[in-house]
Amino acid sequence: MFKRILRLVVVGWIVSMVAGAVAALQARRRIGPDSAESADDIVASAIFGPLDYHSTATALRGGTLELWYGGGVLDLRDATLAPGGATLNVKVVFGGGQVLVPATWKVVTAVSGLGGVQDVRGVKGYAEDAPTLTIAGTLIGGGFAVQSEPDEAMNAVRDGIQTARDKADEATETARQKIDEATETARQKIDETATQVQDTISKATSGDTAAADDAPTETLDIESDSEMTPAT
Repeated sequence: MFKRILRLVVVGWIVSMVAGAVAALQARRRIGPDSAESADDIVASAIFGPLDYHSTATALRGGTLELWYGGGVLDLRDATLAPGGATLNVKVVFGGGQVLVPATWKVVTAVSGLGGVQDVRGVKGYAEDAPTLTIAGTLIGGGFAVQSEPDEAMNAVRDGIQTARDKADEATETARQKIDEATETARQKIDETATQVQDTISKATSGDTAAADDAPTETLDIESDSEMTPAT
């Protein structure tokens, strides 16, 4: 009986993980790329990967944040809230990280599920009538810490992400240069071959014309009627 229960638990866990992975891949296609840093309605996500989004919005109204088996830092310290505040809708499935905000921001959380958002800023210097950032949504097996400064571990993660991005950009640029060089070489060879073919055709055409000009021409002389002798 115990083995059967254990087997069912394991099978259920595997099925749930597979279903979660499929849902995460569908979410990646649905969400698309992150929005620009200057966007006032942000879109950020981390699907099976790291999050490192930095906002410079001048009138942040809100946006969406989705994490599926991933996490990192959402940095809003260089953003400015809209006068009416902002609402950040989050959906987290086995992920999480940090939401970095200025110490003068008022942050309100309204999330549900098996997770949470905790404001761990030591001293909050916001006024009672200050614009409010509301974090709402659903968290399953994950959560966020609201801070004004990243911790050392998260700094190390961000440095690692930036290093990986730099290497990826360098590899992409190197590959692009090699592709351009190969394309130019192929274009030159095609041009050379086309020129050779054209020269060959021109020579062959010139030879046929010369041969036709040099060929002997037979002339058939026909006597006029006056010179012909009538039959008797």
